[in-house]
Order: sequence, then structure tokens, then C-alpha cells
Amino acid sequence: MSLVINNNLMAANVARNLGTSYGKLAVSTQRLSSGLRINSASDDAAGLAIRELMRSDISALNQGVRNANDAISMIQTADGALQVIDEKLIRMKELAEQAATGTYNSDQRLMIDSEYQAMASEITRIANATDFNGIYLLNGNLSATSHDGSGMQAQGKLKVHFGTANDSAEDYYYIQIGTATASALGVGNQSAEGAGFSISTQEGAQQALEAINDAIISKDNIRANLGALQNRLENTVTNLQTQAENLQSAESQISDVDVSTEMTEFVRQQILTQSAVAMLSQANSLPRLAMQLLGG
Repeated sequence: MSLVINNNLMAANVARNLGTSYGKLAVSTQRLSSGLRINSASDDAAGLAIRELMRSDISALNQGVRNANDAISMIQTADGALQVIDEKLIRMKELAEQAATGTYNSDQRLMIDSEYQAMASEITRIANATDFNGIYLLNGNLSATSHDGSGMQAQGKLKVHFGTANDSAEDYYYIQIGTATASALGVGNQSAEGAGFSISTQEGAQQALEAINDAIISKDNIRANLGALQNRLENTVTNLQTQAENLQSAESQISDVDVSTEMTEFVRQQILTQSAVAMLSQANSLPRLAMQLLGG
């Protein structure tokens, strides 16, 4: 290489190497400080796209867990109300049994029937008042077989969504809850006149015993259905948490920096940068040799 004054090619070469090493040192510093291997699309374009899709699915799955837990809370609310209705039905059967015997006169049966009708009215009140976040659970609003979510207010059975898409039955459940008013259960004078209408007569009280049995079975069917749904949702929560955990692990493999490997690279680039700085200082001083030849 010629000794020249106008161009210091050796310094230019060292400066280029310094720039390369310093750039890699900056990247390594950014990765170590952020904990991420991918901080911009230029780091790994394909990896970035995969990571963002995974992150969106992880967020959706975590929200799905919250959705399923909310549905469990809703089911528990309905089941708690049905438990109180159960107590009312048991009391109504006790009153019907009392009125069915011949040791009471008509006036006494009217008084017994008064409490019987009060229990029926309370059942209807509980069914109409039980709600979860403004959604009425036992008044028949959720008893329809179809679901329509196209309007501002969804109609029919309730759809609990927890999957990351909406293209299969694996992404959601439907919760259908039967009507639990006294008229729907067939007891009390709010229902169509039948076996459980009144216990003001001995014959009516005897017929009411069978009607109350049917009401208890209907109520138990609702509770059994809710219990099965709660078990499914609890299993769904476990599965969703496992999915989110595994997806998070996969996302970490793509996105997170391996600190031990990156620290090795950081030290390497730091040494190269320091070495290049030292050599640039030496290269910048080489043109002075030409001055010595010129007698400077």
C-alpha cells in the first residue's frame, strides 16, 4: 500500500469496521436492555409476523378465560336462585300435604292456601328478579332454542365466547336456561288452572302434591343442566390456560433474547469496537510518516 497524503485508506477501512462493530454493539445493547431478540421488523421480519399473531391469540385466550369465568359466575347466580326456589317448592309441598288431610276445615285450608299462593308469588318474583349484569336468567329470556346476536341486544340463548375465532363450536358454548316462574312450573294461581292451582280444597291439595313433584323435577332439570355447563366451563378454563401457557412459551422462543448468548456477542462487539477505536487512532497518525520523508 502506497504512502499517500490525500487519502488515508487504512483509516477509512478501520472506520468502516468500527461502524460495523459499533452498529452490532448497539443492536446487542438494545436486545439486552429490552429482553427481546426482535425489536423491529428488520431484526426478523418473518419472526415478527409470527410473534404478533401469537400475541393476539394469547390475549384472546386470556380474555376467553375471563369470559368463561364470568359465565361460571352467572351460572352460580342462577343456581343460587334456583336453590331458594327449591326451598319454596318444598314448603309448598308441605302445605299441600297439610291441606290434603281431612282434619282441617275449609276456613283453615283457605289460610293454608294463602301461604301456598304467597310462596308461588315469591317464586315468580325470584325468577323475574334474578339477573347477572343486567341479563335476566330465570324469567324465560334465555329459554329460546335459537340465538341472534345481530342486534344491539342479543336474543335467545346466551352465547359464551372463549376461542380465538368464531368458525367452530370449539370457540363458544350456548347457555340455555329454562323458565322458573311459578306459572312455568305449574304451581300457584298465576298458572293455568290445573293440578297445582290451589290447595283450598282437599281434592285440590291432593292433586297439588303431584303437580309440585313435577315442578321440583322441572326445576332440578334446569339445575342439572346448569351444573353440567359449569363443569364444562371449568374444564374449558383449564384448557384455555394451558393453551395460553404453551403459546406463550412458543412466542418466547421466537421473540425473547437468550441473555447468555447475547451477552457473549455484546462482549465480542465491545472488544472489536474498542480495538477499532484504538486502530483508528493509529491509522490517523500514519500520514505523519510522509511528513518525515518530506523533512517536516
